[in-house]
Amino acid sequence: MNAMMSETPPAFGVLLVNLGTPDSPSASDVKRFLKQFLSDPRVVDLNPLIWKPILNGIILNTRPAKVAKLYQAIWSDEGSPLMVISQRQRDKLANKLQKQFGNPIPVELGMSYGNPSLASGLDKLKQQGVKRIVILPLYPQYSCSTVAPVFDAIAQEFKGWRDIPDFRFNKEYYQHPDYIQALAASVRSHWQQHGQADVLLMSFHGVPVRYVTEGDPYQEQCQQTAQLLAQALGLEEKQWRLCFQSQFGKEEWLTPYTDKLLESLPKEGVKSVDIMCPAFAADCLETLEEISIGGKESFIESGGESYRFIPCLNDNDLHIELLTKLISEQSSQWV
Repeated sequence: MNAMMSETPPAFGVLLVNLGTPDSPSASDVKRFLKQFLSDPRVVDLNPLIWKPILNGIILNTRPAKVAKLYQAIWSDEGSPLMVISQRQRDKLANKLQKQFGNPIPVELGMSYGNPSLASGLDKLKQQGVKRIVILPLYPQYSCSTVAPVFDAIAQEFKGWRDIPDFRFNKEYYQHPDYIQALAASVRSHWQQHGQADVLLMSFHGVPVRYVTEGDPYQEQCQQTAQLLAQALGLEEKQWRLCFQSQFGKEEWLTPYTDKLLESLPKEGVKSVDIMCPAFAADCLETLEEISIGGKESFIESGGESYRFIPCLNDNDLHIELLTKLISEQSSQWV
């Protein structure tokens, strides 16, 4: 028996998934990224005969330059914040899993859009001899516009495999006790350093109202996350608010809109807010530019006095422990 045949394959591997990011903050790379993202029918499910001319004729000729400037405002020497944080999450998670299981557990990144692709992440796991895979989309709340595209892409990729691996797909974790605990700990840590504001805003990424009326459980799951977090923090009803950000297009989206709420709160006598984005597992354009920078401008210009952004869970220890727990639960029959 040669060395290759005697090697024991890993018990399983992990594909850690997030939305993705342009390769650079240039307009050309942003355009390439936006085209892939906005061409996904799970993200924009309008009739292609109507949507594609709008996308290719208008949006991709006007929006990339504007979005590139926003990316340039948050891009670091290391690269895109989302990518840098995702790589740290991957490395810390691999170390944690090795300590827990006693042997190396391969962990690879795969992005729904951009690089590294979901296909490349799966291929890297295959090359390491992985026969069982835990697929972990880093979206706590399920939506047909975020988690479902991951499943679609995984299924499409497996069509080309002769031997489909055994896999577990973690659909959601919006009410997992370790998730709520990690969020609560991040808020308490923030309060210890900066004090507690009048109101804690929990800003979730929005989706069209139509998605919810057609069966997407996203809104209900966001509400449950917010209520569980408020309960864990011991907040009264007047001390917290749920809102939705990042609207796109003319269709009605879930309300209240974060930007409109930030403009109205000072008129209600709220002079200080803490704001967090529980639906995001890593800081990115929507949290660092839209909420941390743009949200502050809206609130202060409307008469607010103190605006503090609470970072996402990113690669902090409790978050890595949560991800380890999710993976352990999914792989329990394999180990």
